[in-house]
Amino acid sequence: MAKYEVRQTAVEQLLADVKADRIAIPELQRPFVWDSVKVRDLMDSLYKGYPVGYLITWQSVGAKLRGGQVAAYQQILIDGQQRVTALRAAIAGLPVIDKHYKKVRIRIAFNPVTEEFATRTPVIEKNPQWISDISEFFNSAGTFTFAKKYLERNPEVDPERFEATIGRLAALRTAQVGIISLADDLDVETVSEIFVRINSKGVPLSSADFAMSKIATYGDRGRNLRKQIDYFCHLAVAPHAYDDIKENDTEFSATDYLKSIAWLKDETDELYDPEYGDMIRVAGLVGFNRGKASSIVSELSGLDPETRKIDESRIPAAYDKLEAALKQIVSKYHFENFLMTIKSAGFIAPNMVRSKNALNFAYALYLRLRQDPGMVEGERKRIVKRWFVLSTLTGRHSGSFESTWEQDIRRITEQGAANYLKQIEEGELTDGFWSVTLPNALETPRTTSPYFQTYLAAQVSKGARGFLSKGITVAAMLENSGDIHHIVPKDYLQKNGFPKQGDYNQVANFALTETSINVSISNKPPMTYMGIVAAQIASGKLALGEITDADDLAKNLIENAVPADFAEVTAGSYPEFLIARRKMMAAAIRDYYRAL
Repeated sequence: MAKYEVRQTAVEQLLADVKADRIAIPELQRPFVWDSVKVRDLMDSLYKGYPVGYLITWQSVGAKLRGGQVAAYQQILIDGQQRVTALRAAIAGLPVIDKHYKKVRIRIAFNPVTEEFATRTPVIEKNPQWISDISEFFNSAGTFTFAKKYLERNPEVDPERFEATIGRLAALRTAQVGIISLADDLDVETVSEIFVRINSKGVPLSSADFAMSKIATYGDRGRNLRKQIDYFCHLAVAPHAYDDIKENDTEFSATDYLKSIAWLKDETDELYDPEYGDMIRVAGLVGFNRGKASSIVSELSGLDPETRKIDESRIPAAYDKLEAALKQIVSKYHFENFLMTIKSAGFIAPNMVRSKNALNFAYALYLRLRQDPGMVEGERKRIVKRWFVLSTLTGRHSGSFESTWEQDIRRITEQGAANYLKQIEEGELTDGFWSVTLPNALETPRTTSPYFQTYLAAQVSKGARGFLSKGITVAAMLENSGDIHHIVPKDYLQKNGFPKQGDYNQVANFALTETSINVSISNKPPMTYMGIVAAQIASGKLALGEITDADDLAKNLIENAVPADFAEVTAGSYPEFLIARRKMMAAAIRDYYRAL
């Protein structure tokens, strides 16, 4: 069976199909990213008969059209949005949505004498030789009347040449555009593969893209759900865009969907800024117990998982589940309480979270556990924190994470979250993990390592102070401007047998400290600068930091997982120091995890 068919269609037929909703372009509600020069070039290519690439559509069953009608099928445009939007703007004269969500016009001018296209400017508008907006020509009552008026304004123009030129311009209506229509019975993975192979740019199309397109085909409700997702993600990053959305998307502004996300206009936390793919996946876990975005497309298409056939009667219930899940996801109370839960585990800065998928699953888990009336809030938060940290340490949500997600959700449902979590902990967080696997994983120069970031989270959670700091905490430095300091200074190591970056830039040689302390230590070896601290404790006269008590110094070294005898470390004993500190850091992470 053919997986797709290739056909040609006239520009005017394409625009008519879009207008009648036979071809859905859900992305039209998102900002138009082409500039007017690209629109001009598209018109010029069509005029000259140059190829403009294929549009790619995918058939959708049970789509709702404007006016409440239900289509037997509808083609979803999955590639070519910008080209179709450009055609609608230039030829039909329809506005586009700019980055401020305002409707603006892109006007393309044409000079019948020179046969040039250009973006309309004030100079062109005043020049009678130019047709300053070709949409006025295409939307005029008749070519004859339009031509007559033009020649009256330009008596020097050769009528015969003008007639030939204007005829070629009019032929843009019937210019052929290629459309590749993918079969309706293809699964999302197959559609994705075909898309990549026939798309000249080779840009992959994700399952989340299909899901977003599919959501928008369900009439006004689907379009509003699609916008709710889009706008939530946009406002999470740019709260100031709220006024633009409210002012310029009046239809959406009149719905409860905007009200549900309006709180984001005052939200500035950057710890978790989900993209639409993240929202789709969380919704899949919460609403459908599914980890794959493609599974949501199947659900919204009415695919019966047992018969593997389309059952349109299943579609309304699927949209009910999606909307209910999104309502939970965008809730201010849920979102903020989840963020507080993650922060209470010590992950207080965006760059500490190395796996967005771990955060996505943790949020879905949090929302699902909220559906359990018998679970108290403290237990819910304990499970979510442990699951997030476990996922971060083990890379549980990397690789083929979607299959893992579905397995985890299924077993959480069957066994209960607490029991299943304990089972995973017993299998993965063994004594060997804490004593061997984790110390070995900390043998890295990457401060972005999830293991090092979890160590910092452990310090935050315990209220640890910076290295040799009396009162400034690691949390305060992560939120402001603390330095990552080489405990055994880089310059000292470079001059004493460790010239390679991978040697001195080991995370086991790093500690957060105040800038002033870092400057005071400079390139002094541990014996020298710790001698200064010892003299400071003896005299009470500050010279390096503010610690003046021996017990407080010992406590500070423990807080920073630094061996008590590290003042004796030299270049010769540096490798042994790294081994000892990695073990201490791993032990600190273990104790932190068990205390969550």
